[in-house]
Amino acid sequence: MPIRIPNDLPATKTLNDENIFVMGETRATTQDIRPLEILVLNLMPTKIATETQLARLLGNTPLQISLEFIHTESHQSKNTSAEHLFQFYKTFREIQHKNYDGLIITGAPVEQMPFEEVEYWDELCRIMEWSLTHVYSTFHICWGAQAGLYYHYGIRKLDLPEKLFGVFPHRVTRRSNMLMRGFDEVFYVPHSRHTTISEEDVLACPDLKLLAVSDQAGIYAMATEGGRQIFITGHSEYDRETLQNEYLRDKNAGLPIHVPYNYYPNDDDTKEPLVTWRAHANLLYQNWLNYYVYQATPYDLNEIEPFPKPVSVQNKK
Repeated sequence: MPIRIPNDLPATKTLNDENIFVMGETRATTQDIRPLEILVLNLMPTKIATETQLARLLGNTPLQISLEFIHTESHQSKNTSAEHLFQFYKTFREIQHKNYDGLIITGAPVEQMPFEEVEYWDELCRIMEWSLTHVYSTFHICWGAQAGLYYHYGIRKLDLPEKLFGVFPHRVTRRSNMLMRGFDEVFYVPHSRHTTISEEDVLACPDLKLLAVSDQAGIYAMATEGGRQIFITGHSEYDRETLQNEYLRDKNAGLPIHVPYNYYPNDDDTKEPLVTWRAHANLLYQNWLNYYVYQATPYDLNEIEPFPKPVSVQNKK
């Protein structure tokens, strides 16, 4: 089945060119089926690129997905036109009365700032609190994962001595979890961040299950029992060129940056990067949609039961 996105979204042409089954709104309205309602809070500055990356992965399943985007009102995007936001995005105030099968909270280039100093932190907190009662499963990515872990469980991010940058090998630590179903013993994930979280802090939280780690990149995947909240520290959704674009941007700006680890053949940045993470990226999102959204969400979204406050947070109060 296809992914259902607005007819004129820039991602539509890209996905059609890649032979990914896309269904426009016009055709989708004629089908007698309830698609999965997926909301994306897109905090990335390169919004169009992120839209395409996520739509590509969400569209590679047998399920029909209705994708909706929101942006923060408390921050004005400098890299995405107001026209694009007006045409394809809504604000939280416009959708807060609705329920969703799934919510994706993306990363954001603000990780070196304290959470409370981020311009849209208060608005993000309202959205994360709302997700407990209006969303069945929330999928947090990179800084979005750090923000969710901090807000819901009080787990703080830690500064790294240098930017973690490249494509790193990972291993599954909890094979019984359905999110990891079908994963190889070693799988690869891109990372691009200046901060991390402590494995000890996660293991000390009774509400969270550690699913996958990397000896070099640290914790990769965590989830609550039942998958109502999922936290992913890497960028499985990245395209072939995403790390390269970040590398050249920082290099040309004179910033301290090294060649992305395990990305170019023989670390030669004149060669085309190798994509070694695409299959597991697709598997990650397929597993989330199938096992923790489609199989678990009630048909009537009004019957979503509130996700209880974490035990660890209740015990601290």
